[in-house]
Parts: sequence; C-alpha cells; structure tokens
Amino acid sequence: MIMPVILSGGSGTRLWPLSRAMYPKQLLPLFGEKTMLQDTVLRVGSIEGVGPVICVCNDEHRFLVAEQLRQIGVAEQAIILEPFGRNTAPAAAIAALVIAATHPGALMLLLPADHVILDRQGFVASIESARSAAESGSLVTFGIVPSTPETRYGYIRAVAGSTGVTRPVAEFVEKPSLERAEGYVVSGDYFWNSGMFLFRPEIYLAELEASSPEILDACRKSLENARRDLDFLRLDPEAFAACPANSIDYAVMEKTSNAVVVPMQAGWRDVGAWSALWEAQERDAEGNIKRGDVLTHGVRNSYIHATSRLVAAVGLEEHVIVETADAVLVASKERVQEVKAIVEQLKLQKREEPLIHRRVYRPWGSYETVDEGERFKVKRITVKPGAALSLQMHSRRAEHWIVVTGRALVTVGKKQVPLEANQSIYIPVEELHRLENPGDEPLELIEVQSGGYLGEDDIVRFEDHYGRL
Repeated sequence: MIMPVILSGGSGTRLWPLSRAMYPKQLLPLFGEKTMLQDTVLRVGSIEGVGPVICVCNDEHRFLVAEQLRQIGVAEQAIILEPFGRNTAPAAAIAALVIAATHPGALMLLLPADHVILDRQGFVASIESARSAAESGSLVTFGIVPSTPETRYGYIRAVAGSTGVTRPVAEFVEKPSLERAEGYVVSGDYFWNSGMFLFRPEIYLAELEASSPEILDACRKSLENARRDLDFLRLDPEAFAACPANSIDYAVMEKTSNAVVVPMQAGWRDVGAWSALWEAQERDAEGNIKRGDVLTHGVRNSYIHATSRLVAAVGLEEHVIVETADAVLVASKERVQEVKAIVEQLKLQKREEPLIHRRVYRPWGSYETVDEGERFKVKRITVKPGAALSLQMHSRRAEHWIVVTGRALVTVGKKQVPLEANQSIYIPVEELHRLENPGDEPLELIEVQSGGYLGEDDIVRFEDHYGRL
C-alpha cells in the first residue's frame, strides 16, 4: 500500500492578493474548477494500491481543508494539525510516525499541495517505477527532467554515468545562475527538485534520528500528547514548539547515502509566482491569459485576473494585474517575485490585506464585509444547510439580522425565533444569541453591526459545534 501524505502548509505570499495567510494558494482554484489541494488528492487516486489520504495543515486552515476534501468525496482521511509551521522535515516525521503505527509495511508518498502536474499518467508511471526502490529501503525523490535552464528551482544532481529508472543522488544544488543552469540541462545529470518523495516510514525515521534526533524527539512527544478534535488530530503545541524548523532536503536527504532520484516527465510546475501561472496555462493569440471580467487593447504577454469587477488594460506588455475586492496588484512580469516585499510592508502597517479576504470562510459558511465606517459595519452572511454558529455574545456591539433567502432559527436569550425571507431581528449588546440554518438550502442574510468597537475578537462563545471555545 502507498499512503499519500499531502503537505498543505505555507501562505503563498508571492501570489498575493489572491493568496492570503488565511486562504493560501493551495486552497485556490488557479487551474480550473478544482483547487490545487483537490487536484493533488484526486491525482493520487489513480495510483494502484493507494491508501487513505493524510493531510498535514495549519490549524487555522483546518475547516477549509476538511470542506474541500468533502467536496470531492474523500471520506477516509486523517487531517493532522500543526500549531505552527516547522518546515517539511517535522511534518514528514509526524506523518511517518502515524503511518508506521497504523499501516505497518506501507510506503509513504509525500507531496506538496501546491504543485501543478498536467500529465497524470506520467505522474503515476513515475510513482510506480519508484515503488520497488522504496520497498528495498531507498529514499526516493522525484527529479523533474528540465525543459529549460530554470533559475527559480533547486536541482538534484545524479551520479554521473548512472542509468536506469532510479539513479543515485550525488548532491542537492541551490538555485543556480543562468549560465550554470544551462550547463545543468546539457549534462543530463541534473533535475529540478520537485519536493516529492517516496519511502518506507521507518527508513525515514531512522535517517532522521541519525541526522536530526532533536526533530524526531519533539515530533514523538507532540504526537504522544496529541488530542482528537472532531475529525482532526491536534499536535501538542508545547512539544511541537521545541521542534527545530528544517526541510527534508537539509535534515535528511543531503546527509544520507541512501537517496535515489527518479526522473519524472509529467508537466510539472511549482506555482511560486504569477509568472509561473502565465507560463503553465494556454494563452490567447496576443499571448495573454485573462480570467474574469477583463477587457484589453494593445496588451501582449500578460496575465490579468479579475474577481469582483471589470478590469481594463491598454498598451501593456509583460505585466501582471490581479484584482480582488480589497486590493489590486500591478507588476512587471519579470519582477513578480518581489510581491512579497509589498506583503511585508502591509504586515508592518498591521493591515488585514495579507491575512484575509473580504470574504472569510468559517466551518458553518462564510461572511463578507460589504461596507463599514465609524460605529457601523455591514456583512453578508451565508450559512450552510444544517449548520449553526456558536452560542455567543458581544460586549460592545449590537446586531441587526435581515434574512434575504432561506430560513433561519435565531436564539435570543431564552427565546427561539424562526425567520423567513424579508424578516429581521435585533440582537442587543451582551445578549446571548445563536444563528442556525434548519433548512435544506443556504441561508443568506445581511448583518448590520453598531457600537463603539466592531473587532472580530469581541466575542465570547458558550457552545460551539466546531470546538472553538
């Protein structure tokens, strides 16, 4: 059996403003209707003898990840919650410990959630060709056969003169200059480092114990003290905080003599910047990619993405324009890697744009701020069928709820009030209240908040179906 482990961490700051800390790129549908996480999970379903998916993600993304897996019909899965990011080596160790205990003898396939692979058959064929080497105890990494002298990726150098399906790894190489990258492609011994691995969990754990025992020790303790929370496995934060942050490459693969590389040709792309999205998708006659409500005149070789309004561009070449409800990015395509500098400025100013969109997703549905000013805020709220918000109160604001579509059941103090479309209710300051959707259709309503403080932290929860007390 091959157990897929999907790493769904990271914030994808280079894909701002579409990607935010609370809604990162792997949870976005950047290449079609499915999100990158969903595509990754569906892709591994084509592997023969594949086991249930394990997903390792940030605690703050847990309900989004669970909902996206539910949407594609993935019922059997484990979602492991990291209290904070510690890079790939600890995440892999946690998953390896779980698999070794629950599925002894299985292989572990480690995959990032934010990669694009256009050729699913080529991907599956590479996994199958690596199976026997992994079963024999090798730590297999997958090297992408380079099509261009790419300077944005690290490389894996295979032992010169080696042949066959698997080749011994000589070294891992950092992102090279263009001149070096050109030499790498010509040599035939260098491959792009994909960050995908296949190995027996116990082999990885033994290698990690030999090279970085402090990582393994912290991971064991955080797993021993983990607790179940609904459908999630929540690692112990105190033990995990003591874990050093390190990648698999640095912690294990660069130190072991047991690493082999399997060349892969499967239309792989690491979407680390807007320019990568432009390169990986089909373009129109002018070399443009246009998403959403976009009009252009005299624009060439550009990526333009509109989400909430008309975007018009005139006389541009080699540019990226990305519009969201609360931010617009305009950048030279050659310098899109520097978008992270803008994100850092926003963080220093303590602004919300790096963290959340105007539409914020919750386990019960979502809300979107449509207007706000001094002492008021207006939200559009959507509650999924059968879902309910927590039983809560606010100490500094009152709320008015107006039902637009669907049916609501509102708890106010000791009363329960049913509401239909076009009906409304008032929630006073410090009044215990809850909103539920008892119907089979989504409930949509408008919430008007008023008061001296309207921050999201003005909330006390007394009961919650989702363990957020």
